[in-house]
Amino acid sequence: MKLEKSTLLGNKTVQISGSKSISNRLLILESLFNTIKIGNLSNSQDTQLLKKALSETTEIVDIHHAGTAMRFLTSYYSIAEGKITVLTGSGRMKERPIKNLVTALQNLGVEIEYMENEGFPPLKIHGRKITQTQVNVPANISSQFITSLLLIAGKLENGLEINLVGEVTSRSYIEMTLDILTKFGIKTHFTGSTIQVEPFTTDAETTTVNYEVESDWSSASYFYSICALGRETIHLKSFYKESTQGDSAIAKIYEEFFGIKTIFSEDEHKLTLQPHPNFSFPEKIILDMNNCPDIAQTLCVTAAALKIPFDISGLGTLKVKETDRLSALHIELKKLGTETEITDLTVKSISFNEPQENISIKTYQDHRMAMSFAPFCLIKELNIEEEEVVEKSYPMFWKDLESILIR
Repeated sequence: MKLEKSTLLGNKTVQISGSKSISNRLLILESLFNTIKIGNLSNSQDTQLLKKALSETTEIVDIHHAGTAMRFLTSYYSIAEGKITVLTGSGRMKERPIKNLVTALQNLGVEIEYMENEGFPPLKIHGRKITQTQVNVPANISSQFITSLLLIAGKLENGLEINLVGEVTSRSYIEMTLDILTKFGIKTHFTGSTIQVEPFTTDAETTTVNYEVESDWSSASYFYSICALGRETIHLKSFYKESTQGDSAIAKIYEEFFGIKTIFSEDEHKLTLQPHPNFSFPEKIILDMNNCPDIAQTLCVTAAALKIPFDISGLGTLKVKETDRLSALHIELKKLGTETEITDLTVKSISFNEPQENISIKTYQDHRMAMSFAPFCLIKELNIEEEEVVEKSYPMFWKDLESILIR
């Protein structure tokens, strides 16, 4: 997709669909307990794939590129007593590690086989009743592994105690899961490095809960970037001031480093992104994004466009996402004129030069690469390859982007 050099139109409003992270958690709980009515469900491809998978009656379930679905369904099918499920996905999905989650489930007594390569999908899962009550899980892995276990924990007759070993990665996502469980009457306790989930009560099982899904903060991050570069006001719906989404950290980050103030309208569930006039940009951005790694690409592109030096840490999980996002950032930021240095955990700017002519951003089958680089069109014309990858999380992105720009 060719994006011409554009100008941001002021005071435009964008309605983003429900959070993918929340929607996917709710779909698993809805299928397990049948006591939830969901409103504003995400229209992302990932959520639709998970919804379809949960209705499958065949032995083989293919979730394509949907990493969240792979992780959540691994635990979900593990407690489907007497059912054998082969859980598979795309070529890239078969390269994404899942061993820590599988090992945890095996330690709980579930029989799971690797059908191709040890530690990776596809998996053959023999569902059974879990009676064991404790399991150890490395804490520095994807928080989705831990959430996967938490979502089934309330269905276990004895509940579950998860002992996190090491430093916790993306703690905010774990806390979001626990908050959702609590809303449905599942009692949880998170003390130190131990999470306890009690079994679902009979009363909770007979009470229907209506849940209106908040819009997606990671999708909102791209509009923070656009606002930071275009310096005009943008309105976003439907968001809550007391959000449990870890990526809501974008509001504080962009106010501190880019002068974008977030104003909440409680009655309309709307937030307004308002640039501070005459904001003095920092000499350097130094930030640990361990709790919100999914918005790191957005921040790096914003900083690169404004030529603000940055040193971002806490990014260990980015290497095992849809692509190796750190390597992808290193390669594609160079096209914007930004030389970087990366490790397994960090990305740091080294120098800023003039952007290349005829910039064409490779997306590596990664939705966030497409959307995080798109705001650079406020600086210079560029092309986004395989623009359809945005369907994974935000199918309406290109239409919404077009609605707030003038070329």
